[in-house]
Amino acid sequence: MPRRQDGAVSDASARERILQAAERLFSEFGFQATPTSRIAEVAGVPKGLVHYYFRRKPDLLTALVERLPDERIDPARVVVRGDVAESLHRLVTELDRRLSSSRVLSHLLWREADTHRVVWEALRNRYEALIAQVRAVILAAGAPTRMTADVESASVLVARAVSHRHSVARHTATPEEMRAELSFIASALTAGTRRADRVAAE
Repeated sequence: MPRRQDGAVSDASARERILQAAERLFSEFGFQATPTSRIAEVAGVPKGLVHYYFRRKPDLLTALVERLPDERIDPARVVVRGDVAESLHRLVTELDRRLSSSRVLSHLLWREADTHRVVWEALRNRYEALIAQVRAVILAAGAPTRMTADVESASVLVARAVSHRHSVARHTATPEEMRAELSFIASALTAGTRRADRVAAE
């Protein structure tokens, strides 16, 4: 374990080792079945140090949520003007790239969300932010702002699909395999635009 020049254990290193051990053990054995003494053992720290950083065991889950990658993506990085399907595909690909190193952690947290309110709330906030991000990409790609209901429905559908895939650790579909679903959503929006245009012209 790294030590400072005065011989004391590095606080940052100890806390990081505790979180790494907790993530590994919670994923393998579950939260309830993992005692803090085992976390301390795997982390190579005294048990008291676990409670020094994390007063209650659920505080470890809260800290693990904060280790999930930042999912905020500037729409300008993925949007192709006039092509909603390609824009959504690029967004999903970038989200998958960011989550690729945290698939097990993502699965663990979604699994524990059912029994730990603080985890559920944190993941719900991320989900709501994802819906807003998908909406921004759809609109930036050229979907008419007057189609509020359709854009909202499409945003929720895409966010649900992404969240589901990130909650099961093994991504059962690659961004390429999701292309058909994204194209279907985009075509539905396009059809809605044509209907709205016809109504407006009548």
